[in-house]
Amino acid sequence: MSGVVVNFENRNQADTSIELLMQLVADDMQRVNALILSKTGSDVQMIPEVANHLIDSGGKRLRPMITIAAAQMCGYEGDGHVTLAASVEFMHTATLLHDDVVDESDLRRGKLAARMLWGNEASVLVGDFLLGQAFRMMVDVGSLDALNVLSHAATVIAEGEVMQLTTAKNLETTEDEYLEVIRSKTAALFAAAAEVGPIIAAQPATTISGFRSYGNNLGLAFQLIDDALDYGGNSKKLGKNIGDDFREGKVTLPVVLAYRRGDDKERQFWQDAIVSEKNDDNALDQARELLHRRDAISDTVLRARHYADMARDALDRMPNTEHKTALIDVLDFCVSRAN
Repeated sequence: MSGVVVNFENRNQADTSIELLMQLVADDMQRVNALILSKTGSDVQMIPEVANHLIDSGGKRLRPMITIAAAQMCGYEGDGHVTLAASVEFMHTATLLHDDVVDESDLRRGKLAARMLWGNEASVLVGDFLLGQAFRMMVDVGSLDALNVLSHAATVIAEGEVMQLTTAKNLETTEDEYLEVIRSKTAALFAAAAEVGPIIAAQPATTISGFRSYGNNLGLAFQLIDDALDYGGNSKKLGKNIGDDFREGKVTLPVVLAYRRGDDKERQFWQDAIVSEKNDDNALDQARELLHRRDAISDTVLRARHYADMARDALDRMPNTEHKTALIDVLDFCVSRAN
C-alpha cells in the first residue's frame, strides 16, 4: 500500500493526548456528570436503566468537554456552560440509542447495545426522553441564541440520519454526498458543542464563528477516522464489531473511493457485498484487501488530517492559552487513533 501507513493496533498514545483538556475541565465535568445523573431520573423504572446503561459505558464525553473548555477559554463565569454541556451529552446519547436501532447494531462501546437488552421500542423512546430533557436544560440557561444553535443541530442531525438511509447500499454515492451526510450526522453536534460556549460568554461573532468552524471540522475528521477504523483495529478498542459498516451496507468514504477506483471485477465485488449482502468474514477480508490496494483507507485518513488542519486553523488567531492547546490536542487525539 502506498501513501500513509495506517497501523490500527497501536493506539495507546491517543488516550493520553486529551489529558490537558481533562485536567482543565475536571471540576466542571464533575458538575456535568452530577447533572446528567439527576436528569436521568424518572418514576418510569426502565428510563434510568436504559439511559444509564449507555451513559455509564465509558465514553470520553468529548463533546461536553469541548463545551466546557470553549466557555472557560472565553472567560465565562456563570453556570450555563455546565447545563449546556449536559444537554450536549444527552443529545449525543439519544442519537446513539436511535442509531443502534436503525443500524441494528449489537454492540455499543464494547457492551451489548441497549436495544439488545430492552428492545428497539424502549431504546427509541428513552432516546426521545433524553432529547426532551436536553431541551428543558437548554431553556433553563435562558440563552435564546444557544437554544437556537442546539435545536438547529438536532434538526440537522435528524436530516443526516435520513440522508444516510438514502446512501445505504448506493455505490453511486459521491464523495461530496457522503461528506454532506457526516457533516449533518456527526459534525453538526461537534460544531454546536464548541459554539455555545462563546455564545453564552457574549463573544463577538468572529470568535463564535471560529469555534463553530473548529467543531465542524473536528467532527468531520473524527467521523472519517471512525470510517477507516471500521476496516481495521479491534472490537474492544473501537467499541463495536469490526466490519459493522460493511455488514450493514453502509457506503462510507473508504468504500466510495475503492469503488470509484476499482476495475470491473472489483466493482462487481462491491455490488455483491454491499447491495446483495454477500458480506461474510471472507468477504470482509477481501474488502479490506481491495481498500488497501486502492489506497482507500490511507486517503480517508489523509482527508481526516486535512479537516483536522482546518480545525486547527480556525483557532489560529485566538490567544495562546492552555485551553487553546488542549483543544488542539483533541485534534491530535482524533487523528492518532489511526496510528
